[in-house]
Amino acid sequence: MSTWKNWSGLESATPERVLTPADADEVADAVREAAEAGRTVKMVGTGHSFTSISAPEGIMLRPDALTGITSIDRDAMTVTALSGTPLHVLNAELERLGLSLHNMGDIAEQTLAGATSTGTHGTGGVKASLSAQLAGLRLVTGDGSIVDASREENPDIFAAARIGLGALGVITHLTFEVEPLGLLEAHEQPMGWDEALARHDEFVTGNHHCDMYWFPHTDRMQVKTNNRLDPETATAEPLGRVRGWVDDDFLSNTLFGVVNRVGNAAPGLVPRINEVSGRLLSERRYSDVPHKVFTSPRRVVFKEMEYAVPREVGLDVLREARALIDRNDWRIGFPVEVRTTPADDITLGTSSGRESIYLAFHVHHRADHRAYFAGVEAILKAAGGRPHWGKVHTRTAADLGSVYPRFEEFLAVRDRLDPDRVFANSYLRRVLGD
Repeated sequence: MSTWKNWSGLESATPERVLTPADADEVADAVREAAEAGRTVKMVGTGHSFTSISAPEGIMLRPDALTGITSIDRDAMTVTALSGTPLHVLNAELERLGLSLHNMGDIAEQTLAGATSTGTHGTGGVKASLSAQLAGLRLVTGDGSIVDASREENPDIFAAARIGLGALGVITHLTFEVEPLGLLEAHEQPMGWDEALARHDEFVTGNHHCDMYWFPHTDRMQVKTNNRLDPETATAEPLGRVRGWVDDDFLSNTLFGVVNRVGNAAPGLVPRINEVSGRLLSERRYSDVPHKVFTSPRRVVFKEMEYAVPREVGLDVLREARALIDRNDWRIGFPVEVRTTPADDITLGTSSGRESIYLAFHVHHRADHRAYFAGVEAILKAAGGRPHWGKVHTRTAADLGSVYPRFEEFLAVRDRLDPDRVFANSYLRRVLGD
């Protein structure tokens, strides 16, 4: 028996059978086999979701053979790739082709299907999520049919399947809108809590992308802005090899892992550790191709909860979360991340129909997250928050409809594409119902 586990170690499953399909036809064969046998089937990714959204119960499909770019359309400025392609592989290949995605998150280990199906996002820009940058997709539905969807072809499926949670079918191909390769300049600067929040809107509106990090138990924040440079005049000025290794490898991974282990063993030291960490931050500027600025290695394993709340209340929600942390004896060693996104038109997009502020809360994978996440989640829920589909939350179908105006629309598409629930698992039963 093959056991599936996700990256954080929070979720695991033992499928009945494991297959590695090489094309859409082989995926369709596996789906028909599962349907005829009354089994479920699930394509897994790299396990970077913190929930059991991709946990297989019957047949597990591995993505390893569904990798690579299949076509490039420079007139339409789109690139089509197989769904199992890791994001970092697509980024490198796009760079070689002189192309780039518009926006992305800070981790690039996920498969393309996994990242889009859960709503992986960055901050700022015209389109913040990977799903919002899709121009089309191909998926295998519950009866083994192969369906193409775009704004022009099967638009209702396209609207839902861009963040389909794996509930509508197995995605085999994704077509992304791309841009000519350019340069991003990053500006990172430490700042006090009051100043950072007072200037938040200034940073968001005055820059292409803005990301903030608050260190719990302190007044210290880190502000990162990214801006596109003029391709006619700019040249890349990346971090030097030594500075990059010290900041992004040693401090952000090796030393950060050590101090988290110390904090787990002696929680009383965490506020002092955070204070020292905040004081060690220094201002820096650098520029490079976009994916090398947006993404960074994450070798310290953690657990995460993230919610999107309406932008107009986002900072008040952050203040309320801080007050809750200050009132409790929790010792939080990871920064709280603050990102801002434009609205999108995806049926179950966490930014569907509204500009959003995303608040992300993390703990070390060996730390107990339950009280912290539960307390903060109550605040986020009361503010009309929508949980990131791939991150820890306790929401169910009974209450998600109240924050997703198009929830019933998604369920109707699901009923049409997978009436027998071939793609169901425990997570989908919880968030979508039977």
